[in-house]
Amino acid sequence: MRSAARLYAVQALFQMEAAGQSVDSVRREFETHRFGAIYEDDEMAEGDTGLFRRLIEDAVNNQARIDQMTDRALVAAWPIDRIDPVLRALFRAAGAELVGPDTPPKVVITEFVDVARAFFPEGREPKFVNAVLDHMAREARPEAFGG
Repeated sequence: MRSAARLYAVQALFQMEAAGQSVDSVRREFETHRFGAIYEDDEMAEGDTGLFRRLIEDAVNNQARIDQMTDRALVAAWPIDRIDPVLRALFRAAGAELVGPDTPPKVVITEFVDVARAFFPEGREPKFVNAVLDHMAREARPEAFGG
């Protein structure tokens, strides 16, 4: 359920940016229509509602800080506004979890690399996500890395 919540958070953040929707409207839509829904015989997983809400709200509330951390993790030629919007949403959701104290950074990285694989199964994006999130995690939670 926590993995599904992370995937839904990335989708919700992407939708908020693409459609200009508010966090409240997207949260309601996902919780009402996406969690556990059935589409063409495929049942969507139930998500951890608390984690989903926390990720999207923290991503919005801490967006400037998270985007700055992401920018520092990216090469100078690729500021966050130039990367794929799905990756931008993924970095914001992961960043929201990294700035909180609850989940160990290595778990956050592993989970969001798996989310990247779901969106980009054939691409190099999961390795890119791993590198960027590792850098972000070391900045957000240096104590977890012996710093």
